This record gives sequence, structure tokens and C-alpha cells, in this order.
Amino acid sequence: MEQFEIQIDQDMAGKRIDLVLAACLEDISRSYVQKLIEGNHVTVNGDFCNEKKYKTKAGDTICIEIPEPEKLEMLPEEIPLDIVYEDEDLIVVNKPAGMVVHPANGNHSGTLVNALMFHCGDHLSSINGVIRPGIVHRIDKDTSGLLMVAKTDRAHVSLSKQLAEHSITRRYIAIVYNNFKEDEGTIDAPIGRDPKNRLRNAVVHHSSSAKSAVTHYKVLERFGRYTMIEARLETGRTHQIRVHMSYIGHPLLGDELYGPAKNKVGAKRQMLHAKVLGFIHPVSGEYLEFESPLPEDMESVLQHCSLG
Repeated sequence: MEQFEIQIDQDMAGKRIDLVLAACLEDISRSYVQKLIEGNHVTVNGDFCNEKKYKTKAGDTICIEIPEPEKLEMLPEEIPLDIVYEDEDLIVVNKPAGMVVHPANGNHSGTLVNALMFHCGDHLSSINGVIRPGIVHRIDKDTSGLLMVAKTDRAHVSLSKQLAEHSITRRYIAIVYNNFKEDEGTIDAPIGRDPKNRLRNAVVHHSSSAKSAVTHYKVLERFGRYTMIEARLETGRTHQIRVHMSYIGHPLLGDELYGPAKNKVGAKRQMLHAKVLGFIHPVSGEYLEFESPLPEDMESVLQHCSLG
């Protein structure tokens, strides 16, 4: 059983507890959070909380217990996929925001893996087991964009090695708060579990669990209070861009976990899109690079940003 603790600050105060926990526990659905609340797995300031509509207060300490994972039966589902590229060895998909990559407690269906199993049948690598067949890397539920999937174990090994060697091209578009003095820069700061909030990560300099993390960024357009940037990953830590940008005072617009809970420009999720993905093909040795256009919700938010 996993246990997490979260301290409610002013930005998160006033929101329903099930919304807060669903936002923090990214791969867990809101309905599953509600079941945990009803099952006495959540406390507020040491007392059990059975009310999913409880409005959090600044200073609240929320503790949540996640039971041991259920034994999941993976089932194919006929869910539309935006396929950018496919051959006998791999597939590149354009994941929409809101779709979880692989099943977890509370998210047994509707995931990218369910859709891939329907589309590919048995032609997915087995290295990551039955819950994550073919999954070489992942992007957050509320991040949109390009993801590569291995159809064979040979492809999986090759792509994983390229990830480990930091040779894969991964460029993201993000809309962040505040203006930059510089036009580009690099954030080289280790990331680990936030000691003040166990539900999120943070830049942690003196922890054995922290791992090196490097993000390069470049300003694409300035809107006064907001900036559109390109971020290039050298490493691939969980929430890396979100953590690094918040660390330097430029949290992602719409990111309630690492930035302000409310915004005035219509962002319903963190404004982050995996735009460019490039790698060496595991069999042919050819360098392949793919690009995904910004989704409509990010285009709409950019229009609002430009209007001030």
C-alpha cells in the first residue's frame, strides 16, 4: 500500500477534495478517488474524510492511502488512434490530452494501451509486461502529442537504449507564465520527490533519490504575462518540464499541480504539447523525425494570450 501526503496552499484552497486528489494523482481517475474517500482511505488533518465534496482549506494536511494494485485484465478497445507513422517494428501516435497512456488503479479502460491492443493485436512488444505492452516512454495524461510504441522486443530494446543515451529528439511547445529576460537557456537541476508534498516532484539538490535532469528552452513568442516556449528534453524525468519551469518562476499555464489553480485565458489543462519526436529506426538505421501540430485548445489559449 502506498501512502501520500499533501499540504493545501492558498492556490488549491476552496476546491473539492476529489478534484484536488485527482489532479495530483495523475494516473488515477476522479471516480476512483471518490471510492477511496468513501472507503476511509483519505484523512484531513488526521480525521477520516468521507465527503467527496469537502472544500479544502489552506493549511489542510491530506493523507491518502492507495491499496495494492488490482490484478488487471487487459482488454482491447476500439478507440480511434491518430497514427502518424507505422511499420512492422513500431508505431508513432499523436496522443490527445486527457488520455492515460497505460492502465492503473481507477483507469482500467480507455487508455492508449487499450486502443493499441485493438489496433495491433498481438503485435506489441512484451518487455514491459501485460499492463504496458509496447510502451517505451510515456507523456502525462493531460499532455498532448507524439509518443513512440514498440511492436517488437527488438525495437523496444533499441528505442529504450536511445532514450537512455539521450539521443532521441524530443521537443515540446509550452505556454508558461511571465516574461523571460533571455531568449534561451538551460535548466540543469536534479528532480526527486517533493519533501513538502509527496504527490508531486521538485528540484531536490540533496537527496539520494533525486536524478539528474536537463531541459533546454527557447522563447518563441512573448505575450506580456505569458510566453510560448520550445523545450527540448535531454533527460526524461517524470513531470520534468513542468517541474523545471516552475522552479525558474515560469510555471505552465493551466498546471494546477505546479502553478496557479486558476487562469483567465481558458486553459483547462497544462499547456504542454509533445510536438517533435525523432529517433533512429531500430531496423533500418534511418533517422526518422515527426511533427505534430498544436491542438485546438492550445491554439485557442494562444489567441486569448495575444489579446492580453
